[in-house]
Amino acid sequence: MEKIGTSCIKVSDGLFCLYCKSKNIIKNGYTKNKKQQYCCKTCNKRFIDYYCNNAYKTSINKNIIQLTKEGLGIRSTARVLQISTTTLLKRIIAIARSIPNPVISLGKTYEVDEMRTYISKKSKLIWIVYALEQETRKIVSYNVGRRTNKTLKKVITSLELSKAKTIFTDKLKNYKYLIQNELHNTKHRGINHIERNNLSIRINLKRLNRKTICYSKSFILLMCVLRIYFWG
Repeated sequence: MEKIGTSCIKVSDGLFCLYCKSKNIIKNGYTKNKKQQYCCKTCNKRFIDYYCNNAYKTSINKNIIQLTKEGLGIRSTARVLQISTTTLLKRIIAIARSIPNPVISLGKTYEVDEMRTYISKKSKLIWIVYALEQETRKIVSYNVGRRTNKTLKKVITSLELSKAKTIFTDKLKNYKYLIQNELHNTKHRGINHIERNNLSIRINLKRLNRKTICYSKSFILLMCVLRIYFWG
């Protein structure tokens, strides 16, 4: 039924909104490519019936998170989703920025460890420092940088603010100056859980595999991929 005085046309019941699934939609002109555009009267969002570019699909972000956690590299993920690598890189950064930091419980026991990797070339070594809650085995904080007090301190500070009961680490001397003596513990097998988790991360993330041609080309992308893997 055409509405008098406007170009809005009521759409039949066979079509629904791609965002809120409402059937209260109307025709709303054409795109630059001469495709019919629709407007949802419920959520006020516009869409078209068929997208040639797969990156516009509403499920694309969920697929990116799933494939990233499964260990696919950038080019592999782009091939599977049939989108360009440039679009995929932008989406990964956008997804990572939308993921909030986890809530850290008070009075828990944590394990802290480092993993070595590199960016662009093997001479540019970099360390991934993260903390794992011993009871739930969840990652609560992480940081990436050189193996210095500055990189370690960001993770340690977040644990101290949560009033950690005990913090287990290896015998790296830097921890001795960063963690209070009454909280710090370096007993044998004290970081077994996080050491095992290191293996899982290296297996699941292709860029961190021991023998692979995949590697991180930028610091920002490595941070974003880790954020999606840990908390996505």
